[in-house]
Amino acid sequence: MLMAIGAIIAGLILLVWSADKFVEGSATTASHFGMPPLLIGMVVVGFGTSAPEMAVSALAASQGNPGLALGNAYGSNITNIALILGITALLAPIAVHSQVMRKELPILILVTAFAGWQLWDGNLSRMDAIGLMLVFVALIGWSIYQSFRQPDDALAKEMTEEVHAMPLRKALLWLVVGLLLLIVSSRILVWGAVDLATMFGISDLVIGLTIVAVGTSLPELASSIIAARKGEHDLALGNILGSNLFNTLAVVGIAGLIAPMSVAPEVLARDFPVMGALTLVLFAMCYGFRGAGRINRFEGAALLLAFVAYTVYLLAF
Repeated sequence: MLMAIGAIIAGLILLVWSADKFVEGSATTASHFGMPPLLIGMVVVGFGTSAPEMAVSALAASQGNPGLALGNAYGSNITNIALILGITALLAPIAVHSQVMRKELPILILVTAFAGWQLWDGNLSRMDAIGLMLVFVALIGWSIYQSFRQPDDALAKEMTEEVHAMPLRKALLWLVVGLLLLIVSSRILVWGAVDLATMFGISDLVIGLTIVAVGTSLPELASSIIAARKGEHDLALGNILGSNLFNTLAVVGIAGLIAPMSVAPEVLARDFPVMGALTLVLFAMCYGFRGAGRINRFEGAALLLAFVAYTVYLLAF
């Protein structure tokens, strides 16, 4: 047990550090090659912060653990909205200025509904996975179009400030080292979490929804809190929206391409509806029907309480 706990702690620490270096290296490299700041924020950083989920779910699918693969992806989405945005809003209320964020929120709802429709028959086939990946590629294309169409967007300005000046060689080094350590730390974390949870007879689905989901979402937590404390609200929110889009489409899509899987009834009856409801709640908080959208401290506390209640329910039942 002590070895498993040590692996979890070491894995989490290495995960956060390597994710930060990977995002910094990839964003700076993209900047050196002339990629627009908005595209860096929406695509490069979104990919970087979702890299742990991709590694974990791909590994779980290849090892025949569909519950862990899906639980990690959907659990990370729940964690991103309820825990991370909840904590971030408590520390510093999040104002929504970016027009792109207002467009991305409806897209996230549509993507979530599309993913739910695919899972409705209780299976995720390779055709379903291909459908997810095609939508993902289409959204990447849309992001590229938006980055050139709205170069003065609020998120673009914040991303320009976030990309640090760094020689290309050093940026490439951090990109490669960060990516390799992301994979290693994810494996360490999953091994420790699975080993510890197995001792207590917890299912791999619950493992993915709780320990692994929170662990792989730590890069989003760190970057969102830092961005919000600096007043970079659109970057904090864009980080979460981009990550959830990546998780729903690319993470699940890659896992399904590796190994088609059956979907546990609990996912359809409990976990996916929670994820969908939180996405709708986020839309209501951020869209700003009577002016600029805003997630205040009261709403942040409500999101945090929802996460605690959901986690307690998972562990109790």
